[in-house]
Amino acid sequence: QRTGHRPGILHRGRAPDRSCDLVATVTGDAMTTTSQERDIRMTGRFMITGLASGHAVFHWVIQSFVVLLPEIQAAFQLSAVGVGGLLTSRELASGIVRAPGGMMADMLRRHWGFLLAACLLAGGLGSLVMGVSPIYPLLLVGIALVAIAHSIWHLPSSASLSYHFPERRGLALAFHGVGGSVGDVAGPLATGALLTVLGWKGILSVYAVVPLFLAFLAAWSFKNIGSVREPEEKSSGQPSRAELTKRLLTNPVLWGITVVRGFRAMCLVALVTVLPLYLGNELGMSPFARGVHIGLLIAIGLVAKPLAGHMSDKWGRKRVLVPGLLWSCVVALLLIQFSEGIGFTVSIVLLGLFLYPDQPILTAATLEIVGRDVSATALGTTTTVSLIMSAASPLIAGGLYQSYGLEPTLYFIAALFGAAAVILA
Repeated sequence: QRTGHRPGILHRGRAPDRSCDLVATVTGDAMTTTSQERDIRMTGRFMITGLASGHAVFHWVIQSFVVLLPEIQAAFQLSAVGVGGLLTSRELASGIVRAPGGMMADMLRRHWGFLLAACLLAGGLGSLVMGVSPIYPLLLVGIALVAIAHSIWHLPSSASLSYHFPERRGLALAFHGVGGSVGDVAGPLATGALLTVLGWKGILSVYAVVPLFLAFLAAWSFKNIGSVREPEEKSSGQPSRAELTKRLLTNPVLWGITVVRGFRAMCLVALVTVLPLYLGNELGMSPFARGVHIGLLIAIGLVAKPLAGHMSDKWGRKRVLVPGLLWSCVVALLLIQFSEGIGFTVSIVLLGLFLYPDQPILTAATLEIVGRDVSATALGTTTTVSLIMSAASPLIAGGLYQSYGLEPTLYFIAALFGAAAVILA
């Protein structure tokens, strides 16, 4: 940094100038580029589309599993708390691997392509295990495999997008999130339709095919995604990775964002625990109608995510996140008043306006605090804490819903959204 000045982390989205899409060296008036300029795999369009597509596959399986919860509940004769336990195991599996996974991803940067391919492979195997599981423990193994693969996928994918697009970090991460939202919307719709002809095990087994196939394509597509030439000015005087890790672990702003991420994750997992049960058991919706409503919760994010990401690049992270979290708090309370009929459906859509777009902005805020050498480590560490926080949320939500119904569960969710907004402000 020429002046030693650091940009406002939450107030301005700008980052120091780096190469965005091409790796180049400038000498005098001439610009010479490496062979990566001619490699289609290193272009922004290919990179973002490929990573977003892989993200969509994971979310297709994960959100489809949510739609299938009433069928799984009946098959294994689970209580609402038992259903919450399934999602708790998913959160714990995701959280346990994030911190070591982040450190491993930073050390294996040149092999990120193979790491991403391995994630898709593991996700496909996890879906297959869930689909053939005759007993509850094997179902948990399948859930854990998908959760771990999805958790690790985020580390190299988010870190690479953050590095290649520093001036449009929020927008690039938002487009990656849009891929997840496509899976979130299309998966429930397809699953609701398939439930008319297939059982839940058959559906999950069918869903295992696509990630297993894409794993081999990803090994080629993302081969060079982490192989970027280091700046010439980087010298031996730069701090070591261990020193950088120590610094990020003592950064109070980073930990503030981590707590906000944790509350936000608690809200989301509590909602997806009780909503399918309420739709199926209380409102008596058909599987397809259930899939439509869960899809509506995410559908508006297809537009809202890139818009919110662009706004956060332009205006700053906090100016977008705080109003968005307050919005989610208010709409969660509205669901109490509009608990059925068209008002309920509209409230579901309104809640989705910021329920998912906030995540890539929080990721962008995190990555602006840390250097590239420890970007995956920072993501792994902060999301480990947030996922551990969220692990208890499905059990709490399941217990509240089972004992008192939907209303106190929504008060719980709204309170968490409100607390996240206050802390971030």
